[in-house]
Amino acid sequence: MLPLTLAIITRDEASRISQAIASVGVVAEILVLDSGSTDETVAIARGLGARVEQVDWPGYGAQKNRALEMAQQDWVLSIDADEVLSEELCCALNALFEGEMEYDAYAVLRRNHWQGNPVRGGAYGPSWKTRLVRKGYGRWVGGILHETLSTESAVGRISGFLEHTPYRSEEEFQATAINYAGLFAEKSLMEGRRAHWFDVAVRPILHIVKAYLLKAGFRDGKTGWKLALLESRAVALKWSSLRSAQAKQDNLERME
Repeated sequence: MLPLTLAIITRDEASRISQAIASVGVVAEILVLDSGSTDETVAIARGLGARVEQVDWPGYGAQKNRALEMAQQDWVLSIDADEVLSEELCCALNALFEGEMEYDAYAVLRRNHWQGNPVRGGAYGPSWKTRLVRKGYGRWVGGILHETLSTESAVGRISGFLEHTPYRSEEEFQATAINYAGLFAEKSLMEGRRAHWFDVAVRPILHIVKAYLLKAGFRDGKTGWKLALLESRAVALKWSSLRSAQAKQDNLERME
């Protein structure tokens, strides 16, 4: 048994929560923070031995910090419901706890999948994510969007992949892009960021160049090109959403 808390935040993840939990193996505690699931997520998680806490939704970073605070073990492994540990990563994690822990936080290499295939390059290519932390030595930062686990100490690395399937279809990608665009606009207005014609017209084109050429999206062939196009549309959507939101804000200020 791994002496850690497996922490997962959920909402309507009945179709994949069991795979996420099962991929980690036997752990001392499974903690699921659920924010209003209307499907069988809660029942499935409890059936797998999880302690489920039903809470409101304060945002991604704040919710994951709640999980860190509620964890009852000295170590916390945070994953999302759309992630599973590869066999190599699971073995490396076990080996880590069998030896002497050199660091207070560890990163794993997350590999995205698109339509059943691992993505090798581009904006969705593999990247290191800090996910295992000794309780009290890390905190999620980033507000309502793009949260990351931050720690002041050095971060070790664990071999193997954290397999991530963020979108099961192009429709799900588009729905997520719309949701993220709204969150981006909200966050940007709070920070005083503004969108200009350049952001809407040029940033999407630059993203294609960066994703497909500079970040080697071409390694994935047609899939790499498809993803670069989808991502560029998402970039255009988030900046146009901010431009629209700031126009509404400006109108309200002029009326006052």
